[in-house]
Amino acid sequence: MRRILRFALRALVILVVLIAGLALWKREEITRLIAVNGLFSEERIVQNFSHMDRLFHYRLLDRGTGPVFALPPGPPETLAPAAQDWAKRRAVTALVILRDGHLTYENTFLGTGPEDLRISWSMAKSVLSALFGTVVAEGKIPDLDAQVVQYAPSLKGSAYDGATIRDVLTMSSGVAFNEDYMDFNSDINRMGRVLALGGSMDAFAASLKTRATPPGSHMHYVSIDTHVLGMVIRGATGRDPVDLMQERIIAPMGLEAAPEMLTDGEGTGFVLGGLNMRTRDYARIGQMFLQKGVWNGRQIVPADWVAASTAHQAADGAGYGFQWWVPKDNAAHGGDYMAQGIYGQFIYVNPAVRVVIAVNSADRGFDAAGITDENLAMFRQLAETSP
Repeated sequence: MRRILRFALRALVILVVLIAGLALWKREEITRLIAVNGLFSEERIVQNFSHMDRLFHYRLLDRGTGPVFALPPGPPETLAPAAQDWAKRRAVTALVILRDGHLTYENTFLGTGPEDLRISWSMAKSVLSALFGTVVAEGKIPDLDAQVVQYAPSLKGSAYDGATIRDVLTMSSGVAFNEDYMDFNSDINRMGRVLALGGSMDAFAASLKTRATPPGSHMHYVSIDTHVLGMVIRGATGRDPVDLMQERIIAPMGLEAAPEMLTDGEGTGFVLGGLNMRTRDYARIGQMFLQKGVWNGRQIVPADWVAASTAHQAADGAGYGFQWWVPKDNAAHGGDYMAQGIYGQFIYVNPAVRVVIAVNSADRGFDAAGITDENLAMFRQLAETSP
């Protein structure tokens, strides 16, 4: 009996050691999974959105060696009471307004600061589109109506097989994808867990087999479409899209701080939503687009791509260009357009009045009925009202 007890005790000790070793080995992954599950909680969301490098794999991007491109001050403006109420309701953490390239308003809220690197979420899609335009201009992707699998052969047999690059650029790939952030089992949340646990985004894209509509027939917002665009860039150039982004977009801009890009476990950039920058630097991106791709005397993004990507391009008349949101009624509001991310991230551009508005938020009610229209109406009010 004693021998059996000693054996059982020894086995228990070995089991405990193995469990402890496994926990230590997987500690980082477990920590990230816990972080993902609490990422948007009321008590954590504000600080999480300013410190994503504490929660996920990431890489620091090279901002280049040039000086910071100054945003000269303009006549200062204050927020009207209605705008102040809006900022409070929408849990705005930072707001920057540029008028004709001059900084006329800047403020931070909810205990955050102007130096915080704030998560872009899907605003990163618009920056990836800017990079895509440079690849098209150099002739690496001569035909937007080419099949995506021509450049990303690992997607053969997936739901992307048969979709064109143009389909994917306009969120009209036809891939069945549940983008409901409130549904734990949705595709977008499954993708988030892949990212947190160090999985492969390429493999996740290739795993999608179901098509909801024929490619090119219907605009349906599918975040993983943008990752596929990154795969196309990699296939067309033989280069890492994030390396190209820092060379062609980030380094020439004279940003204040080196951005961070979240990555998967293989080091592949989370180009569909993983960019982290200061709010003033998001405003600089918007100002560059307002100036038709020109920044500091240099053509960063081809002017024809700026025009095309911020015009109505999507199937069935949806308000979408090439990874930029283009309101259906924008002709009546100065041809405005915007980059937009979940939980209230925006770069709003109004060419007619030469205004750029950059907003970061931690808005847990971002998907409630009418909020998108409320935000757009506020941006237009701010832009079209002289200070």
